[in-house]
Amino acid sequence: MRNRARLLVLFLTVLVLGAVSIGWVRYAAAREARKDRQQDGGPPMTSGQVTLAAGASRRLVFRSMLWGPHRDELASVPANDAAGPRTASKVSCLRFYAAAGTGVCLRRLPGTLAEKYQAVVLDVNLHERRHFTVNGIPTRARVSPSGRMVAWTVFVSGDSYGGTQFSTRTSILDTSTWTLVRSLEDYQVIMNGKVHHSVDDNFWGVTFADDDHFYATLGTHAKTYLVRGDVRARTVTTLRENVECPSLSPDGTRLAFKKRVAGASPDAPWREYVLDLRTLRETPLGEHRSVDDQAVWLDDDTLVYALAGDYGADLWTIPADGSGSPARLMTAALAPAVIG
Repeated sequence: MRNRARLLVLFLTVLVLGAVSIGWVRYAAAREARKDRQQDGGPPMTSGQVTLAAGASRRLVFRSMLWGPHRDELASVPANDAAGPRTASKVSCLRFYAAAGTGVCLRRLPGTLAEKYQAVVLDVNLHERRHFTVNGIPTRARVSPSGRMVAWTVFVSGDSYGGTQFSTRTSILDTSTWTLVRSLEDYQVIMNGKVHHSVDDNFWGVTFADDDHFYATLGTHAKTYLVRGDVRARTVTTLRENVECPSLSPDGTRLAFKKRVAGASPDAPWREYVLDLRTLRETPLGEHRSVDDQAVWLDDDTLVYALAGDYGADLWTIPADGSGSPARLMTAALAPAVIG
């Protein structure tokens, strides 16, 4: 009797495990079938090949914020139909940028109890070339026009001077040698013609002029500065105050940036400006909401940036000459790069 009971228990266990296995297979198949189903209120999205190669027409590659299986995946749309159907990759990123066939993807590592992040260098087909551990929450990413140099910024905590506030850490990578500068704080800072060093120096928001030079933001003593960096000399030189998250225009003559405006209300601390590097004239743009983003140049005349939206973030555009009004480019999107 005892052996018969054991056999019965074993038989029932096998039946239950078999039913669970069949149920899981059916669930996985149904989930895959739902993967390309159009999201409520959002544009249609289908899985397909997303590439960083330049083509006959320009495209936008960005992080999709649509709820569902494709959320956080890199997606692509034609630049002239940004609100149209999207092609989704299987590559997930929190921040992203690309140029000349090189991409940088800041991603969260799945399956870990504590949140861990990586900076991943992608090739033209979004395949991983190399990855690096980053000890902070991803916030900014850029690639030089040639595709050789890559930069990223993360929020970090635990710096003794920071108290309970976040500070930043910005890294620069040369993909031709895989030489990594883990922190721009290792560079020498030249301020007003003199060497400057403070324990609270922070850098963020790199934008490359070429493989040897870049612009970025330095935060120190409760002020922010636009700095110009020299990779070979390992120096950064301050240029002017109250500049954050610079973005160099395609023709290299202007910098878009955000600045704090005196008298601004607490809920709108930043305004978007463009600085002419030849005349040093600042032009306020027609966006009067607070923009906490590093803008991207859609072309020589137009900027695109993220604002909060129903899915987390939407992309908006504004003319770079101070004229016009903001226009929504696409919903449920973040961290765009112009390809082609």
